[in-house]
Amino acid sequence: MGKLLLFVLAGLLPLRLLADVKLPAIFTDNMVLQRESDVKLWGTAAPDRTVRITTSWDGARYEVPSDAEGRWTATVRTPEAGGPHTITLTDGRHPVTLSNVLIGEVWICSGQSNMEMRVGDRVTGMEQELAEAEGYPEIRLLHIDNTTSPMPLDDAKVRDGGWQVCSAERVRDFSATGYFFGKELHRELGVPVGLIETCWGGTLAEAWTSGDALCDIPAFRERVEKARTLPATAEERTRIFHEDIDRWRDDMAAVDPGFRGGEPYWSLTSFDDTAWGEIQAPGFVQHQGLDGFSGFLWMRRTVEIPASWAGKELTLELAVIDDNDFTYFDGVEVGHTEGCMAFRRYTVPASLVKAGRATIAVRVMDTGGLGGIFGDPKSMSLRTPDGDVLPLAGAWKYHVGLGLGEAPELPVNTATEPNFPSFLYNAMIHPLVGYGIRGAIWYQGEANVARAAQYGDLLPLMIRDWRNRWGNDFPFYIVQLANYMKVQEGPEESEWAELREAQTKTLRLENTGMAVIIDIGDADDIHPKNKPEVGRRLALQALAKTYGRPVLCSGPEYAGCTLGNGEIRIRFSQTDGGLKTVDGGVVKGFCIAGGDHRFHMAEARIEGDEVIVRSPEVAYPVAVRYAWANNPVCNLTNGTGLPAGPFRTDDWTDGK
Repeated sequence: MGKLLLFVLAGLLPLRLLADVKLPAIFTDNMVLQRESDVKLWGTAAPDRTVRITTSWDGARYEVPSDAEGRWTATVRTPEAGGPHTITLTDGRHPVTLSNVLIGEVWICSGQSNMEMRVGDRVTGMEQELAEAEGYPEIRLLHIDNTTSPMPLDDAKVRDGGWQVCSAERVRDFSATGYFFGKELHRELGVPVGLIETCWGGTLAEAWTSGDALCDIPAFRERVEKARTLPATAEERTRIFHEDIDRWRDDMAAVDPGFRGGEPYWSLTSFDDTAWGEIQAPGFVQHQGLDGFSGFLWMRRTVEIPASWAGKELTLELAVIDDNDFTYFDGVEVGHTEGCMAFRRYTVPASLVKAGRATIAVRVMDTGGLGGIFGDPKSMSLRTPDGDVLPLAGAWKYHVGLGLGEAPELPVNTATEPNFPSFLYNAMIHPLVGYGIRGAIWYQGEANVARAAQYGDLLPLMIRDWRNRWGNDFPFYIVQLANYMKVQEGPEESEWAELREAQTKTLRLENTGMAVIIDIGDADDIHPKNKPEVGRRLALQALAKTYGRPVLCSGPEYAGCTLGNGEIRIRFSQTDGGLKTVDGGVVKGFCIAGGDHRFHMAEARIEGDEVIVRSPEVAYPVAVRYAWANNPVCNLTNGTGLPAGPFRTDDWTDGK
């Protein structure tokens, strides 16, 4: 009876679980294959067998051998766009059939949080987009789950079982930039579109680059070599980290004045912080009297917990922190995050929540850059499960703990930390290599903003690395960083401007393009909500450069300048429809400098395809900058309304 029951149960199992032919997780029902291409299929079977593949679109039959370890690879020819189709694979025993397969255009969507931001994350027009999603069944979505690895993986971790048909439910949790890009291509080309989301908020470009490629940059070689010596299992790497972090915490408690007797004394509600300074949060500390600071900064905010909240589990949101944080509620650590672009969202256990005064303390570890809590003020709060909110934006007390050089080096949890060099390439790109794609879109750079010069080498290196892995110089389109932080009308030195410049220089690579979004950012939020427009501008790049459509894909681009007569004449290309200002007013955003390297705001006027700039304060101008600030005031466009991108004609480091 027992044997019979097992036999019956086995017969109820999906055939794929019993099949000898097995496929990586990226090959599933509902997938999209790149049209009119020789696409690869691969997997495993029993060793030394013949794998037979039949494609329904042409009835073709392919035969490939599995090797001694059971691995096999096949190349099949895809037709013009269409479907649905099936692909059947067998080694002579249990067949595997992939159903509802479409042939169309396939794009990888990668980067950090601005690519990861979902359609359901309050993007512009969210409700309408979700309502309309069911009308696009030929858009298919594959979501690669967040995974790290010290070595290249053969298979990816995917969400929801693999490829999904577009629907409100699936779109809600999919990359907004990726979806709007794909939706625009689908509408314009009239063919199925497959989108592969592989991104992770707060991540560095070096994490998305292979270790072999990174060794070309000396600054990364030591960490790449360290990665190659790490244990393969996350469990073992976690064990090592816990040992390291316990030692680090003990070492820190011995040197950080915020600790007494090994306890975080400065996080206690009973601690008297009246002698501390006051600082606004969100707000960068280097904009509030701590110029040049790097190290450990304690910030405190005491609040009154309502009696109705007592005994309830709370959610603590602290927007984004530059770089790392250790966060306490009434002296108890409730969260710790590494990474300057990750949202902070921690759970406060119900056992800690009592009526009356309570203190939230954040020990900010700033390793460079501007430091502190930043982002949307609405993302700083305590929340109950019932939806009651206690805002936390505003004045916080602060005190410097110790400088960065005075502290022991913080250990890295290599089991969970995404920003170790090559870790995301290994787990979230390498398993995709070989899958037939048209190209890639990329929205990242915020996490690398403090190392703009290095990024100028790193991003092209990463692009070449991916292309070499695929054996294909596929199109690669990037999003330039948006305007962000305090609006700046006058000239300033700007890390964000320098990073945008590094992104622009990447366009020297063949088959690249860039969506400029200097006009749709948010001063208070690093994540602009107008993702439909970001996706549209990326799609314009692809439509013009990849698909040959007669569309203008760029705003005015700097093409050279002429000096003389106390002014600079700046030439632009991509001026179809003429140079204009978005508001119809005077041209804003230009500044000029003479030989003293001191920049002054310039008077600017349009003449044909040129802008002429001058300033009464600069008799003999030699350099010009446009939109050179974190959040510049600028308004130059062409006839399509696409903005001119930031640029400069100098390479100075001492401009004012």
